[in-house]
Amino acid sequence: MRPALVFVHGIGGARNPETERDSWLAALATGARKAGHSSEGSALAQNGFADVAFAYYGDLFICPQSQGGTTPHLEAGEGEVLRQLLADLIDTQLETCTDDGERRTLRHARTELTATQQPQGSGDLVRRLINVCTTLLALPGMRRAGQWASGRLMAGHLAQVTRYLARAEPDVDGRTLDERIRDRVLGFLDGDRPTVVIAHSLGSVVALEALHDHQGFIPLLVTVGSPICMRTVVHPRLRPQPPATPGCVERWLNFWDRDDVIAPRPWLERDVLPNIGGCLPVSDRVDSDGIWVHTATKYLAQASVAGPVIEAIRRAGERSAA
Repeated sequence: MRPALVFVHGIGGARNPETERDSWLAALATGARKAGHSSEGSALAQNGFADVAFAYYGDLFICPQSQGGTTPHLEAGEGEVLRQLLADLIDTQLETCTDDGERRTLRHARTELTATQQPQGSGDLVRRLINVCTTLLALPGMRRAGQWASGRLMAGHLAQVTRYLARAEPDVDGRTLDERIRDRVLGFLDGDRPTVVIAHSLGSVVALEALHDHQGFIPLLVTVGSPICMRTVVHPRLRPQPPATPGCVERWLNFWDRDDVIAPRPWLERDVLPNIGGCLPVSDRVDSDGIWVHTATKYLAQASVAGPVIEAIRRAGERSAA
């Protein structure tokens, strides 16, 4: 039985799973060739090296009243969590930004964010947070990247993090939104064969929690652009607490880019406990080209990311054949 490779995506709008799968595969094949694995990279792109799946759950965030998910859908109290998330993002950028103009924009956004701490209704808070996002989109890098067309769209996508961590929005069977998302991802994991998991952005949080309920073997977990280390919003809300490496994971590699506005700088191994096998995440920095580096494909095209993935799949195949 061939090993499996499962991609877990992050925040964003509706997407075509097959198109996304092919795009992630193509980027991973590029990184594989850079790492000296040309033949495996080509085989991977043609689905001849492992069984590949794209674990899509984005449709679960779409609410009928939200016009396709572009308006932030927030329950009581979640607006404040989104405010804290934006504060983390702004403060992280202020720590590293050296351009005077960009620093002025960031400080202005921080001032707007401070104003949201005043007593107000939930609807007013959401409007103010959208205004903060609109200010952030004035940053040259954000504007040229074209990742978000409006502050409303940016706030709506970032709100997916707070909605997942709120453990709310139950369906008719009482399953909360985060449970349904984890169940969707677990449905792509086969307990009978080794599976390499690559998780991006919010997907790294989803994968971390889901894998605690997985009984199969994960020879390698790769997280890219992960917000797990956001101490105010994400880290204290992870489950279980304290955060630990899932028992099924043999090796965990975490990658962040210095220009990634979503991934904070601390090393994951300082904030996550080892599993019973002693596995801790190992973090490393990558440097991607271009304006917007948070996309999964930017990370996957890196030799330092793709190389270990190819090697793990190859070793898993050899184990299965032995």
